[in-house]
Amino acid sequence: MRQPVSPPGPFVHSAFEARCREQPGHTAVVAGERRVGYCELASQARGISEALQDAGIGPGERVVLLLDSGIDYVAALHAVWRLGAVVVPLGPQTKAPKLAHVLADTGARALLTQAMLSPVWTAALGQLGDSRIAVWALGAAPPPAQAWPRPATSATPLTGPGSPNDLATLLYTSGTTGVPKGVMLSHANMLAAWRSVQAYLHWRPDDVIGLALPPTFSYGLYHVVMGLGLGATLVLENSAAFPVRLLQRLAAERITVFPGVPTLWASLLALDLSAHDLSALRLITNAAAALPAAHVAQLRQRLPRARLLLMYGLTECMRASYLPHEEIDARPDSVGRGLPFQEHWLEDEAGQRLPHGSTGELVVRGAHVSAGYWNAPSGQPSRLTPGPRAGENTLRTGDVFRSDADGWLTCVGRTDDMFKSRGEKVYPLEVEHAICELPGVREAAVAGTPDDRMGHAVKAFVRLRDGAVLSEREVIRHCLARLDSWMAPKTVAFVDELPLTESGKLRRRDLA
Repeated sequence: MRQPVSPPGPFVHSAFEARCREQPGHTAVVAGERRVGYCELASQARGISEALQDAGIGPGERVVLLLDSGIDYVAALHAVWRLGAVVVPLGPQTKAPKLAHVLADTGARALLTQAMLSPVWTAALGQLGDSRIAVWALGAAPPPAQAWPRPATSATPLTGPGSPNDLATLLYTSGTTGVPKGVMLSHANMLAAWRSVQAYLHWRPDDVIGLALPPTFSYGLYHVVMGLGLGATLVLENSAAFPVRLLQRLAAERITVFPGVPTLWASLLALDLSAHDLSALRLITNAAAALPAAHVAQLRQRLPRARLLLMYGLTECMRASYLPHEEIDARPDSVGRGLPFQEHWLEDEAGQRLPHGSTGELVVRGAHVSAGYWNAPSGQPSRLTPGPRAGENTLRTGDVFRSDADGWLTCVGRTDDMFKSRGEKVYPLEVEHAICELPGVREAAVAGTPDDRMGHAVKAFVRLRDGAVLSEREVIRHCLARLDSWMAPKTVAFVDELPLTESGKLRRRDLA
């Protein structure tokens, strides 16, 4: 494996603090009508961390953030890390049962939130009946000392994290299946991911990064951490549900870097992009799920000045592969050949390594792989296991990839999503991408429905572009011409929306 590029510092927040000293007046974050410079943002973060410490919150303790995507959220992130405590970020759409679960599971003693979210956290605390958790609605004065979990201490210099191997963040999965799990990321894990991703992203201090993704999930969170650590300007935009407003924002702020997910790109591609001045865009990226080749072609045609990087990753490792822009014409359905500074391979169902040209589950090893799952029951199988080198774990991704003779990877689908029809394996992603090739299709999702004769029948859920007309027969005929017969849908339902998680991923278990 290659040696890392120059590290940003020993801890996640180190580079941000260096930028605050070097460029105090440079704009750090834009959110709505508010703009704050690096110095002002650092001052706000310092005030939060000192209030937390005065209340007895120390290194290693978990602090839950229930905040929307704004300046308070960014300040709170760096405040908790500066203190040496652990960030547990949750988005404003979080429901009371999930919040209650996370508070109890982490043993959190502080919740940083907003007054407008009081119905959620009041209900969650009511479910727990735990008065030891103090709530601070940012924007108001800190709670009195007696409201905090421990008596206030005298003002002393912040302790801060002791080692890069200390826990920095607990990211709870969106819970598409079962109870959400807390993925543990140390400072060292996050910095290793940073080094690998920056080695191919090549962000610059003069970049203006537009973020319409939730910063509480790994894809969005790393844009906050890396962008501010490099001295760029971060534009937080909460209008992803209103794509015209989002495009106006991209043009007005002269955004240079913009990450997206397939559902967001589908919404934007349904509009006239030429009506907005997007000439400042130099880099656009896709992750969270594979982008259909038809959408890749449209993005390249309609945003010709921007480099497009197709990426693959998971919460447990942030990123595992990327496809360089110059390779897209040759292999638009690929996500590349891995990530700098990691080792990866494919395995069969028996756990045996497979050569190039095979199909199997992707396995990743490196310093960026998660330290483990919070409160994971002992003795139960885990997708994370210790690697041969100290401080490096191995991750079984649960995703099946097809590799060509040169090692280029194409995602076939998740092992959890696979079902059998007529005795043959069906990975929904392959069918969905075929359907998206049809003119007029905006998005598609596929599920298996119980069938006495076939085991499972393939059912497609198709969302059309405004004004488009398509019949069930046309969809089925198109799939039969491109896929094996057992993969073609037996039935097609045309829908107005597809069920999504908070992070914008398809929620397959809610397909009806």
